[in-house]
Amino acid sequence: MAEVDLREVELYIEELFVREDPVLQAALRDAREAGLPEIQVSPLEARLLYFLTALSGAERVLEVGTLGGYSGIHFARALPPGGKLVTLELEERHAAVARESFRRAGLLGKVEVRVGDAKRAMREMARSGEEPFDLVFIDAEKEGYAEYLDLALALSKVGTLILADNAIQGGSVLRSEDGSGRAIREFNAKLAGHERLEGTILPLLRERVDGLALARVVR
Repeated sequence: MAEVDLREVELYIEELFVREDPVLQAALRDAREAGLPEIQVSPLEARLLYFLTALSGAERVLEVGTLGGYSGIHFARALPPGGKLVTLELEERHAAVARESFRRAGLLGKVEVRVGDAKRAMREMARSGEEPFDLVFIDAEKEGYAEYLDLALALSKVGTLILADNAIQGGSVLRSEDGSGRAIREFNAKLAGHERLEGTILPLLRERVDGLALARVVR
């Protein structure tokens, strides 16, 4: 059998299921023109995040890492009336781009962008007794993933879905002994062995292999 080009497969699926969307295209354009790093989730992963949010019936979503608001638009669109997305972003410049994207999408009523250190914000939310979230998406600095998992659990309840991007990182989790590859490998092991969670990693097709870690809080 001939070797399969993963990017060709990804493009094939995109052509079938990813519709042209001026709001999303504008969000990507604004982020690019503002000089934001082009590290947002792919269109296919964004669509998966939308479906997971909708299928889970989530009403409260926490996103760790806003960037330009591309993934956040998908979360907010999947929420029911009265639902809320709280998205945490370290950089005010990124948050400003995201707010404009949410405004253009007509989603400001569902979205709260909080600027500052995400770990500090999550600790404060837990201390203040903020209402638990139904879904938490982690997409921030990889070296902090293990701590983000602990903080996500502190803001969760039984049934909460915890998702984490870049769980395979082009295979670096299999061989890297330092940096983000090692950090993600440690995070994956922690998620797999945690007594409060049941989960898996869903491989994703990109120019390089990646994955989305998924876990459900069971106790």
